Amino acid sequence: MFDLGAEAGGDGRRAVLRWLEEARPEDVVDFSAAFDRLLVEFAPGTAAERRAGELAALFAGLGPVPAEAADVREIPVRYDGMDLAEFAARLGLGVGEVIARHAAPIYEVALLGFSPGFPYLAGLDPALHVPRRAMPRARVPAGAVAVGGSHTGIYSVESPGGWHLLGTTPQRIFDPGREPERMFLLRPGDRVKFVPVD
Repeated sequence: MFDLGAEAGGDGRRAVLRWLEEARPEDVVDFSAAFDRLLVEFAPGTAAERRAGELAALFAGLGPVPAEAADVREIPVRYDGMDLAEFAARLGLGVGEVIARHAAPIYEVALLGFSPGFPYLAGLDPALHVPRRAMPRARVPAGAVAVGGSHTGIYSVESPGGWHLLGTTPQRIFDPGREPERMFLLRPGDRVKFVPVD
């Protein structure tokens, strides 16, 4: 388990994840990122403790990925969510200002979780931080763009959910029919920009 806390930050975190994606070390079977930790699974027979030490030293020496070098994936969003008006009223903001504030940042995929490919996106404007709904919905459609706490995200499949629904995207976030390496549209460390559309 590797610590990806404050010292790794956004750029450092991206550097670590990008290196693992591109280098694909033979003895690394899989890896999974959380908010501030990285779990690396080694192949059987690997001297995991020694190898983990080597990787930790390597990660410490990785330079940041320049922001301009990290691709930004644009996600079109129709701001038609059933919670949008209530969400704006709760914050004392106009609907247009909520949309502008939500669409302004370039977000980073902190991790995938909850459902297959569901991206927890870090970088939400603090003015839009609102606790999750007191009563979750039994069904939220795939493609719903929502806010929960200090994160925004995109429902990858139809599922129950307690986040505030601000809009929808036609992008397929998770598609089991695609090739395995393309099954998830987003991966940890990716940068995302929401683009309002009619």
